Amino acid sequence: MALFYLVRHGDANYEHMFENGFWGFGRAFATLSEKGKQQAEITAKDARLKNAELIASSPYTRALQTAQIISRETGIRVEVDIDLHEWMPDETNQYKASEESFALAREFTEFRGEYPPGEKRRWESLSHMRKRMIRVADKYSDYDKVILVGHGMVFRCLTYIEKMNPAEIIECTYQKGQAECEYSFT
Repeated sequence: MALFYLVRHGDANYEHMFENGFWGFGRAFATLSEKGKQQAEITAKDARLKNAELIASSPYTRALQTAQIISRETGIRVEVDIDLHEWMPDETNQYKASEESFALAREFTEFRGEYPPGEKRRWESLSHMRKRMIRVADKYSDYDKVILVGHGMVFRCLTYIEKMNPAEIIECTYQKGQAECEYSFT
């Protein structure tokens, strides 16, 4: 059984992304805001993280920056895990504006994350995201303690927590296919 420290990335700055027209997969380029960097610095000092064996991070810039700040403070190596990526509002990555992305997110919410029977939508379903996160968790379940740095929505589908704040730590004991988590605000 592993103890996971689920860490949502710090507050993001999407300004540069919007200025450069990085739509679709370009949202992965959003960096941490100054506030997000400060949040990550505070989280990195949390004593619980010091004894982890590994930091696994989403490949998105804001998560990688958060993981790097934690790594600098703890001396723990960072490994990028592609499957820790954010929820996909459009699995084709073809949407062209934030309004379209927001519309897809509203549709996801309207259907409670699952496609209507017999239909396929553009967004990643909740059940697909959960299977992806279980694959990630299973990969690290043989460790004693692992820091997973990623995104609130994907962590929420693994743990069924209602909300996760930027740079928040949630402790989660994990046994293959089964997670038990406690809120732990930083």
